[in-house]
Amino acid sequence: MTDVIVVIGSGSIGQAIARRVSAGKRVLLADLRRDQAEAVATVMGEAGFDVRPTTVDVTSRSSVEALVEEATALGEVTGVIHSAGVSPSNASPAVIFKVDLYGTAVVLEAFGNVIARNGSGLVVSSQAGHRLEPLTTEQTRCLATTPADELLDLAMLQPDRVGDSLLAYQIAKRGSSLRVQAEAVRWAKRGARVNAISPGIVVTPLSRKELSGPHSQQYRRMIDACAAGRAGTPDEVGAVGALLMGPEGAFISGSDFLMDGGVTAAHWYGDLTPPDS
Repeated sequence: MTDVIVVIGSGSIGQAIARRVSAGKRVLLADLRRDQAEAVATVMGEAGFDVRPTTVDVTSRSSVEALVEEATALGEVTGVIHSAGVSPSNASPAVIFKVDLYGTAVVLEAFGNVIARNGSGLVVSSQAGHRLEPLTTEQTRCLATTPADELLDLAMLQPDRVGDSLLAYQIAKRGSSLRVQAEAVRWAKRGARVNAISPGIVVTPLSRKELSGPHSQQYRRMIDACAAGRAGTPDEVGAVGALLMGPEGAFISGSDFLMDGGVTAAHWYGDLTPPDS
């Protein structure tokens, strides 16, 4: 049976990971916009990959389940790369929670029901989740284990608690990483693994918008203060993604790999430490 790699989100990071793990396999590339999926599928196809473009709306369970059906009709789903998301500069807290938190939960639930033995999944999260202040034990449990369709009703996510998009983004990304850890237990019952990767500032069209958006000064300060002294590249994320999804990462599951050039370290213990810390 043909091995199928499902890629959700046609952005630069998802593409970079897919190129590292999809040779000789069939790729089902899904995006909210079909024209974007088709454009990326054409480029990857010209590079020798077998890519089928399609659409998905991760905020809709029925849409995600339709994607699962489409994928399983093509072959055995041995890999899932979930890289779809929105940015805090261009979305409200409600949209961020719906796409980045609920969407991730639904994808993990739905594909966790069909992932093949020895298969692997990867969620592209963010360094932002690592800069959120500590959550309570109850908040952590709720973000990790609340059924996806009940997630958005959590009191901690309501507008009277979260009015800032950046805070919402941090919570959503922390939540995504927690979902991965919890789902790893369920995926293990099928003999499969799932992990998250939390990139820092990586040069993509989306990050370019962030660097010119309302938080631009903060992002540029991160780059200047971190150990790497620069932004990352999609190919660097792709290399770590390939490790997590490949045979060399067979002992890794339920983990969240932070790769941000040292920004989080500088945030908590270095030049980026908040003045009142």
